[in-house]
Amino acid sequence: MAFPESFLEELVSRNDIVDVVGSYVQLTKRSGANYFGLCPFHNERTPSFSVNPSEQFYYCFGCGKGGGVINFIMEIENLPYPDAVRSLAQRAGMQVPEESYDPNAKQRGRLLEANKEAARWFYAQLSEPGGKRCTDYMQERRISPQTARRFGLGYAPDTKGSFLRHMRDQGFQDYELLNADLIRKGDYGYYDTFRDRLMFPIIDVRGDVIGFSGRALGDAGAKYLNSRDTPVFNKGRHLFALNLAKKSKAGYILLSEGNIDIVSLHQAGFDSAVASLGTSLTPEQARLLSRYTNEVIIAYDNDGAGIKASQRAIGILERLDLKVRVLRMEGAKDPDEYIRTRGAEAFRNLLKASEDQIDYRLNSVTAKYDLTQDSQKLAYLQEASALLASLPNPVARQVYAIRVAGQAGVGQDAVIDEVERQRKRLLGRARRNEERETFRPERSAQPEAKNLRYLNPESAVAEEGLIRLLFRYPEYRSEPELPKPEEFSSEALAKIYALLLRRLEAGGELSVNSFSSELSQDEMNLTVSLLQKPELASGSADALKDYIRKIREQKERAAQSGVPDLNALGRKLRERKGYHQ
Repeated sequence: MAFPESFLEELVSRNDIVDVVGSYVQLTKRSGANYFGLCPFHNERTPSFSVNPSEQFYYCFGCGKGGGVINFIMEIENLPYPDAVRSLAQRAGMQVPEESYDPNAKQRGRLLEANKEAARWFYAQLSEPGGKRCTDYMQERRISPQTARRFGLGYAPDTKGSFLRHMRDQGFQDYELLNADLIRKGDYGYYDTFRDRLMFPIIDVRGDVIGFSGRALGDAGAKYLNSRDTPVFNKGRHLFALNLAKKSKAGYILLSEGNIDIVSLHQAGFDSAVASLGTSLTPEQARLLSRYTNEVIIAYDNDGAGIKASQRAIGILERLDLKVRVLRMEGAKDPDEYIRTRGAEAFRNLLKASEDQIDYRLNSVTAKYDLTQDSQKLAYLQEASALLASLPNPVARQVYAIRVAGQAGVGQDAVIDEVERQRKRLLGRARRNEERETFRPERSAQPEAKNLRYLNPESAVAEEGLIRLLFRYPEYRSEPELPKPEEFSSEALAKIYALLLRRLEAGGELSVNSFSSELSQDEMNLTVSLLQKPELASGSADALKDYIRKIREQKERAAQSGVPDLNALGRKLRERKGYHQ
């Protein structure tokens, strides 16, 4: 274990899971001891995310994610185990033991150092003679030196290997630069990833440079080039300029598409602007936004792709109960052009006139049809009713149904009835799908994670039960008939069981938090899910014997039937091919 056990136990005790989770999720106490809230890891409207204060773990009955306080920080902040521990230590005012050593943490640290040094070098190139090409471009785009300094903008020159030579001189190894995607390998050796580009450092909410986005100054190559995913960067889980926008007092986040747009918006005084990184808005990015605001204004490009992206973003954001508005920029293709041609005050007025997302979507539907023709009017009413049927608020459905009726020149009651009819059909379909998933036997017997399939579900149920009993009644460790981990049919359950036995033999504290460093997130989800199931204390001794009997019966039955041990076979194949679960 990378950290001393005594340190981890104190860390967990000083970071109560209700307090930590409560800083990200609004929790309300329900009947019983647990707290509930909307899951931060998947989109939902009814709270299914529970926090157990007595056993100090969380579990979502919707998506199946679970674990202790360290796992929660790992998931919510996209951090590896050592960094999550350090984050919690900082929160609790604890000193991390210096003797703690973790090679992955060292690797991450080196990548962050490399990115920081790269950002310094790119910025310094603006003052070099070769940087005039980039500073001229920035002047053309009206980016001031002060704004360039605030964002840490820089220039990647089109000089062969100059960046690589500098980084080597600073002590960085080629493999480290490859892992950070600062250099790449071609047929003739290594080359700089970014060349002849205006460089935008991507900085996370903790202030670390985690990657780069480069805007081409010439015609060669893609207009924008973003860092590939690395151990410190995942473009689908970060937002450009959120490190700055999170400090804004605007009360909303302004979501745009391009880095230049964001720089122009901040320079014009709109300091809450952020952008996704070369992708459409992802659910992970939306959940990140929801931690800093209750309202998002979408300011995507005024073209077909931008309109389509706006519709998609609305669907993702509204599932998180965020208030969503949309800008309509007439006469300009994007915020940067709008501000350059009309000024900051005109854009401020545009913000004030931005449409509620329902208005925006309805107006988009209306624009598609000629309401003077009966066939088109009928198609409009069908599509508009389907849109309104998806709204959860019954008052909103009725108010907008009346507007649609007025637009089409038909009776209000007819539209209201059609909306409610489609609403019932939507809810019925959702209920049937849920029931189909819930009552499908082969589905309900399997873990949520697809890579943790049970080859023998009947044995796995007994294996789960045995783990659950030992967690709750550690005194059963002295039972002489306990099976060995190799007797389990599920490799994942065997791993959990082996860790549990080790902890019991060592006499250490028994909690899900003590497994955080040794289980993958999928394995931790499985551990917490099986602990959620009931186990009566009054019949625990009989249950223990029954579980052991079933495990051995199933193993013997498999042997007699001539079926190979697929679990062991799978392990051998992975070892032979170099796979790791």
